[in-house]
Amino acid sequence: MGDDRALVRREPEPEPLLAAHAPPIAASYSERIRPLLDVIDKLRNLQVMKEGIQLPTIVVVGDQSSGKSSVLESLAGINLPRGQGICTRVPLIMRLQDNPHADRPELYLEFNNTVVHTDEENISEAINDATGEIAGHGKGISNAPLTLVVKKDGVPDLTMVDLPGITRVPVHGQPENIYEQISEMIMEYIRPEESIILNVLSATVDFSTCESIRMSQMVDKTGGRTLAVVTKADKSPEGLLEKVTADDVNIGLGYVCVRNRIGDESYEEARLEEAKLFDAHPLLCKIDKSIVSVPVLAQKLTQIQATIMAKCLPEIVKKINDKLSANVAELKRMPKNLSSVAEAMTAFMQILGSAKESLRKVLLRGEFDEYPEEKNMHCTARLVEMLNEYSEELRNCAENDPRTNFLLEELGVLEEAKRIGLPNFLPRTAFLTLLQRKMKGISSKPPSFVARVWDYIEGVVIRVLMRHSENYPQLQSSTRRAASNLINKMKEKAMDRMMESVEIEKLADYTCNPEYMLECNKLMSQQNTFMDAIDHVSNPSNIVLQGIGEVDVVDLRHRKQQIQEAFDLKMRITAYWKIVLQRFVDSMALHLLFSVQNLVNNEMETEIVGELIGPNGSCGIERMLEEAPSVAAKRDKLNRSIKLLRDSAAEVAKIMDWIATDGDYDD
Repeated sequence: MGDDRALVRREPEPEPLLAAHAPPIAASYSERIRPLLDVIDKLRNLQVMKEGIQLPTIVVVGDQSSGKSSVLESLAGINLPRGQGICTRVPLIMRLQDNPHADRPELYLEFNNTVVHTDEENISEAINDATGEIAGHGKGISNAPLTLVVKKDGVPDLTMVDLPGITRVPVHGQPENIYEQISEMIMEYIRPEESIILNVLSATVDFSTCESIRMSQMVDKTGGRTLAVVTKADKSPEGLLEKVTADDVNIGLGYVCVRNRIGDESYEEARLEEAKLFDAHPLLCKIDKSIVSVPVLAQKLTQIQATIMAKCLPEIVKKINDKLSANVAELKRMPKNLSSVAEAMTAFMQILGSAKESLRKVLLRGEFDEYPEEKNMHCTARLVEMLNEYSEELRNCAENDPRTNFLLEELGVLEEAKRIGLPNFLPRTAFLTLLQRKMKGISSKPPSFVARVWDYIEGVVIRVLMRHSENYPQLQSSTRRAASNLINKMKEKAMDRMMESVEIEKLADYTCNPEYMLECNKLMSQQNTFMDAIDHVSNPSNIVLQGIGEVDVVDLRHRKQQIQEAFDLKMRITAYWKIVLQRFVDSMALHLLFSVQNLVNNEMETEIVGELIGPNGSCGIERMLEEAPSVAAKRDKLNRSIKLLRDSAAEVAKIMDWIATDGDYDD
């Protein structure tokens, strides 16, 4: 492959180093990655990988003494454990989060269901202590992960898994099969297609002889998900340019060359020295600046991570749903203490039955004996008031003042609707244009009314349910949630129906209502009076038209052409618009009655039973059961797992929708 091999993906170079200060590693990369990474980290904490759900992961591998720890230190700006032999003895999940507004860095470890807070001075010791608790205090390794969270100004938003360095020869205290153990652990992490392999190579060795290269080639033959970082560039600059531009070991995502921190250098000083090295060294300065330095590495990793996360999310969603189904099935199969269940179910069904009867009274029959002093609970009266207000809003929404602009809109539309044909035919296009304008003028009112009326119904339903379940507070949270979820669904259906009605009315003008012709003829009977006021200047310029109001015709006397057509069009649209508005109110009222009846008689019981007893229940009924502690613990564990998966699925779904509309991770 030619010299461009390492530059297959070219990102913008990071901002140039200033004379006195280095820029933060997280320089200018979009904060949009943070929500994606938070979702993946949440799923990782859920340990969904143990359930067969592979997550996008940057896996850091390298032979022992390749400089792997130095690279991670440079990215995180902290000191990791050093020493002879294997320093990393467990999978170390490093979660780096840029936190520019924090007063000081926040560091903590998560392992064995515990959280240990630490600081930059003591982080190395804390990692050693935690590793000892996980893997023992000898030199053996363990598959149990240790999570290190670093929230610090200037670090890139990255999550990486650092694995033990590869060694073939066990040292004193290590098991004889240490190579096999490490190899098995590495292969487990790099085998999934969702994994990005960050292969750390030392410039001092032949890349083709590295064990980490051999392993990555076994699972990533094309190199399409492998990025190589070359350390110790200052130790072995000769031939490095040729190494990173050749095709010897098939690194599909390219190379990044870095300089390790030396001695007591601060990270700021180390980056400045790194910049000087690649700018001034006679051999290293020839390497393209887009593949050198720790900031470039951070940028590449962040972009690659964002791309793989966006790519993998659809499959993650599918697998989460599969896991949910499995948990639901297991929950349904769990044994119950039948006597206690019967008692709990009897009490629950009594609560639900009495609540339904109360809702029939207030929402369907208009009876308010249970709430005589609470006018807000006199529901049928309040709903009628809301419908009347809605009708009035529709009538007032798109009306023009007839005194100043009578027929001006109609004349303008007729002018633009002219066509070749007989002059005494009213263009249907003109009528539809005016109709569509009027529809546009009221289009915001139906959704607003739907939201308002269903918010009111939600308040009534929850008020009734809470009153009837007050003796069982453990039921109330789930009952409230179930009612809110159901009403949100019904609100969405009503919203869809209303918006569909708006679109339907825009398409065509039709009614079989005889009131249209009666009203139209009544309005048209005034045409002679109107034309007389137009033709005779001596007549008053203001006249009163029944169904329209007082109009001023002074400006129309200079535009006699098409006046009769405009008057005809005005009267037709006025008569028809009354029909349209009445149709909106009537159809909304009927649909509301149907939906409320369906809510009370059918949907509510199904939704609440599903919430309390179904797979996503909040243990309201279960708290009333008498069962063995182990069964209760398992039920609780399954419910928590289901809740976590539902929460995670919802978050991932929102991210997927956002990526589809606004996100862009393919640059």
